[in-house]
Amino acid sequence: MFPKTTTQVKIKPKLVQRRPMNELIRRLREQPNDDIIPDLVLAAETSSDVDLIKDGALLMGVWELRWSSATQPWLKQSNWLENLQVLDPMNCRGMNLLRLAGPLGEAAAVTVEAELSTEGTNRVGIRFRKGGWRGPALPGGRRLELFKTVNQSFPAWLDITALTNELRICRGNAGTTFCLLKRHDLAVTDFVPERSKKDA
Repeated sequence: MFPKTTTQVKIKPKLVQRRPMNELIRRLREQPNDDIIPDLVLAAETSSDVDLIKDGALLMGVWELRWSSATQPWLKQSNWLENLQVLDPMNCRGMNLLRLAGPLGEAAAVTVEAELSTEGTNRVGIRFRKGGWRGPALPGGRRLELFKTVNQSFPAWLDITALTNELRICRGNAGTTFCLLKRHDLAVTDFVPERSKKDA
């Protein structure tokens, strides 16, 4: 079972019990630092039954981190920073991007690319391949980039504990819980080139 939250805030039981996933999505959009979120996360996880074999296509898309249990500042929600995760499970690839919010975010981002695999009904295996600086797009579709190969010495994975076309909750191998909302205004092909049949 999932660990009990240590939040001391008094919560109205009806708020958590009544459609916890919808309430969590609303809070993540409007008040991502609300103290009630850990309880809503547990309630949403309890009411979810994730089966990536059946629903794995829901992973596809660009996701924005809105809340996490981590203490690192770059894993905390901030109005001036976007923490994006691009998932393309059909082609076994993913990407993490950390960039400034707004127009300046198009100019540069700290990026890590990874190879993804589905392991069981709710686990996604991650093997980091390269990371570095991703610059602005150039005429002709190319982009300025400066990457270095990542030598991953440990297994990494995410257990998906709740999944819809709007919300994803996952728990990483380091014990951190993440809540992400899908960015329907962004597409996977905005960040990674579309795979041709020849490449497949």
